[in-house]
Amino acid sequence: MRHRHSGRQLGRNSSHRKAMYRNMATSLLEHGRIKTTEAKAKELRKVVEKLITLSKRVPVSAIEGAKTPEEAARLKAQRVHAVRQARQWVKDRDVLQKLFSEYSARFEERPGGYTRILKVGRRAGDNAPMTIIELVEAMGSSGSKTVQAAPEASAAPEALEADEPVADAAADASDDEAEKADE
Repeated sequence: MRHRHSGRQLGRNSSHRKAMYRNMATSLLEHGRIKTTEAKAKELRKVVEKLITLSKRVPVSAIEGAKTPEEAARLKAQRVHAVRQARQWVKDRDVLQKLFSEYSARFEERPGGYTRILKVGRRAGDNAPMTIIELVEAMGSSGSKTVQAAPEASAAPEALEADEPVADAAADASDDEAEKADE
């Protein structure tokens, strides 16, 4: 029995599991979304949420707004410590920079829940449940998504009208081929 042993083993030893989480966390932070199995996504969510929370710990604005040089030095040291802790999980320097600049600002007001897991079906080979894990948008941009969706819906009929001449041309071409076959 595995009493008081949290986390999934995923059929790997601890070093392999940790390396897999590092690679997957780096990929998720780099691309914004990845496709993986449901169990891996649920475990990866724990790692990525902690990394984003770590990146929010000491924002650059707090260092710039420090009242005394001693306070600024203390905040800078805390930020360096947070970057070094995150470097244990994120091996790519560009992704680490993105984590501490873009993602910390993007999720500054969000109290947690930075990732979303979407089920996409089963894998063909072994019928494993597959999911897409992605970073959610900032709180303010969720409302703008619905505004953007409306123009796309109105643009759809125009696209259909534009496709009709192409369909007619294809029908004309097939008629020409049929005439050549008859000769």
